[in-house]
Amino acid sequence: MGSNKKSLGVIGMASILFLMAFVVGATATESGSCAPSDTKGTCEVQSIEHQPQEVMKEGFVAVQGIEHRPKEVTKEGFVAVQGIEHRPKEVTKEGFVAVQGIEHRPKEVTKEGFVAVQGIEHRPKEVTKEGFVAVQGIEHRPKEVMKEGFSLDSIADAIGKSEHLQESVKALCASTDFKELCEKSLARANHSHDPKKLLNAAFSVAWENLSESMSKSALLKRADKDPRTHEALDICKEVLNHSIEDLKRSSHKVEESTTINVEHGNDLKVWLSAAITFEETCLDAFQNTTGDTGEKMRHLLKTAMELTSNGLAMLTKLTELLKTLEIPGFSRRLLEDAAAVDSTGEFPKFVDAPTRRLLTAPPSSIKPDMVVSKDGSGKFNSINAALATIPPKSNRTVIILIKAGVYSEYVVVPRKVNNVVFMGEGPSKTVITGNKNFIDGVGTYKTATVVVEGDGFVCRDLTIENRAGAAKHQAVALRVSADMVVIHNCNIEAYQDTLYAHSYRQFYRGCTITGTIDFIFGDAAAVFQNCKMIVRKPMENQACMVTAQGRKDRRSVGGTVLQACEILPDPALKGVTPPVKVYLGRPWKEFSRTIIMSSFIDGFIAPEGWSPWQGDFALNTLWYAEYGNRGPGANTASRVKWGGYKRNISPEIAKQFSPSVYLDGDAWIKRTGVPYTP
Repeated sequence: MGSNKKSLGVIGMASILFLMAFVVGATATESGSCAPSDTKGTCEVQSIEHQPQEVMKEGFVAVQGIEHRPKEVTKEGFVAVQGIEHRPKEVTKEGFVAVQGIEHRPKEVTKEGFVAVQGIEHRPKEVTKEGFVAVQGIEHRPKEVMKEGFSLDSIADAIGKSEHLQESVKALCASTDFKELCEKSLARANHSHDPKKLLNAAFSVAWENLSESMSKSALLKRADKDPRTHEALDICKEVLNHSIEDLKRSSHKVEESTTINVEHGNDLKVWLSAAITFEETCLDAFQNTTGDTGEKMRHLLKTAMELTSNGLAMLTKLTELLKTLEIPGFSRRLLEDAAAVDSTGEFPKFVDAPTRRLLTAPPSSIKPDMVVSKDGSGKFNSINAALATIPPKSNRTVIILIKAGVYSEYVVVPRKVNNVVFMGEGPSKTVITGNKNFIDGVGTYKTATVVVEGDGFVCRDLTIENRAGAAKHQAVALRVSADMVVIHNCNIEAYQDTLYAHSYRQFYRGCTITGTIDFIFGDAAAVFQNCKMIVRKPMENQACMVTAQGRKDRRSVGGTVLQACEILPDPALKGVTPPVKVYLGRPWKEFSRTIIMSSFIDGFIAPEGWSPWQGDFALNTLWYAEYGNRGPGANTASRVKWGGYKRNISPEIAKQFSPSVYLDGDAWIKRTGVPYTP
């Protein structure tokens, strides 16, 4: 095994500095001080936890377990520090300074590669054990900084003082797929070494290019008479606006922060991935349209899509570099274990305690903010009417009780109407239904009975269905294009394209999802835990696929994860002769990613397991895996031999797709109260 402690080189040094700026947050801004983001007044340094400002006695302060009066003057010109009287700046010999009674030259080199500090010779970067570094004769893991942020200003200053680092800024584009375009976009920063300005230059060029593309698409709409093309152009206007918003909020996250930690880095990756997905959704809308408008739009979006991909590429590459390098004082642990499990061992971080209670408590014990009913017992008789009263950009959780009944309406939870909770009275009692479909002239993206675009959405105890039927082809029941969404104990029912897990982070627990072709699809980072996937009887001569994951960019966070689920046939499917071919999934996009683990797979699944999309498309670039499954359909001996199919993965790889790690779920799922296995 070769060592990875090679010279970092120009690009390596810049990569480290940039990553420290907007991904990790791994050191204090000053030695011995907590980061500004440390809201609890505590930090961990070299495995020692302390509260630097806790007063133990009158006039005393506790620092690393030592009580002292840091400013008590004992003699004229002397100060008592830790029981030692000294003049901190008294010169005792030429070139020497007295500090705590020790005379030394702080920077005197005593041996090649050694430096004398307080009379101790050491190599500050000598590794003595794996993961340890010797500093002043003490072995410690510098990764132990737990609650810190890194100063963006200090990084800009470091780059500005180093010619090597200035050169390396130009080389940052080497990690992208579109290098020349990357260099041109960074030129907007006017040769600045400030990470904020460089990132904002990249993002602003991307969204300005998107805006220009949108203005030109309006001309295309006026020139084209095909109704489906008109709808596709309308979809483009909507989703490209969303993409621009994600690019802008990525820029604002960097611009407004003085220190950036791992949570910020995760958000950036999710938002940039979503921006790419929205851009691809625009192009998808032109499938089955007439004329050349779709190709014209592809040409218009080419540069914008490349710019967005470049932003995600730089972020991803920098993350990977830090994981492989030993950097004293910087926290690799924050990348490797970004979503620690809480003391209960049940939930990811993104679900806080109040939301957790919402998902586990009986509905009768929860007081709703609004009540929707068909019998007049509530204030509203439609779900959309209740939603219309919620102001946008509010952080307050709004609980809507949807009483028993069948609600024939197309429900939209709008973007920026966040933290909405739908609470039904049971999947068999509260039903939201619709029948929009492709055959009747509606594009797949617009067929959903329920659309969720507001972040932090929670839904429990109801059914969402599209009753159009198999003959109507694409007909979505639920589309989720929102971040940190939790769906619990719900039935999601349709045939083709039942659940469009479109983008961002999503968690499904204890749900039943039914369908025929590609009935779980999209490019969200979506985990399904303890769910049932029921395969229904399709039309004659059709095969069925449970999943069709749509990751377009190889660095995107998107993926479909089935954990502790059951894949079962509907009773009507069992009696079909000859038997219907049923597959676990197929690749909708080039870098499709799906893993099925710790699940029960019934024997009706085809032995080869997975179906191609068309020819050899994506067979070597997809990433499909099965791990620890059981049941008569779980035998992988006859599975496909594609380059991208992983027959045997390690437990460590499988763990990377648990919701606590993959979704950073401990930060948000736990608050919903959904029963959750991290």
